[in-house]
Amino acid sequence: MPAAYGAAMETIVAALAAQQAELDGLLTPDAWDVPSRCAGWSVADVVLHLAQTNEMAIASVDGTFGEQVRRFPATAGSIDEGADALVAQERGIGAAAIDERWKRGAAELCAALLATDPHARVPWVVGTLAARTLATTRLAETWIHTNDVAAGLGIELPPSNRLEHIARLAWRTIPHAFAREGRPSPGPTAFRLTSPSGEPWTFEPDDDAVNVIEGDGVELCEVASRRVPASATSLRASGPDAATILDLVRTWA
Repeated sequence: MPAAYGAAMETIVAALAAQQAELDGLLTPDAWDVPSRCAGWSVADVVLHLAQTNEMAIASVDGTFGEQVRRFPATAGSIDEGADALVAQERGIGAAAIDERWKRGAAELCAALLATDPHARVPWVVGTLAARTLATTRLAETWIHTNDVAAGLGIELPPSNRLEHIARLAWRTIPHAFAREGRPSPGPTAFRLTSPSGEPWTFEPDDDAVNVIEGDGVELCEVASRRVPASATSLRASGPDAATILDLVRTWA
């Protein structure tokens, strides 16, 4: 299937469920109070944040997103500040309640996504997006925070080929990443990556690529998740906009 068409909703949700299960496997009784890789957040805080944002995603597809958005403090100056404030408001509920809430929401989110037209436009933080894209952003955020938890616990997780969905999301949303910074869209861009299993992940534009990003697919996902700078990877960028693409590429709205 050409990269432009993407994967079926069922495939993406299956990857999301697998990622949720990987995170769940890290959540031992001793894990919750350990500092995560997210500055100022414990493992419990990270999981609470995922529970909160999963609830926002469920609301996005069931028509109650406006009610969820009103939970954000009016004084929050950015999405990150709002997320931090929401965690601060509820972190006192305790690990058991957070665990139950996250597990329930994770299952409900998968069911809600599967019941939604993958092409339907649904509201999200900075506008609307296709439900299938929302599913991929939830996969991306769950993967990012799984690794934030694992890093805090001193655990190195093996990379999975389900990251192909995240790499494709980063490629597809390059124009959005540039628009957020007030920049014009770059020229046609190709990602020519290698998966953890050694297979190629190739995403090509309709027109001839003038920018090309090559290298390890996992490293691309780490750069797009803003956890690793491109300069610390083996990724290769060629073309007039390629270096800026690696600076701005991201996996969330």
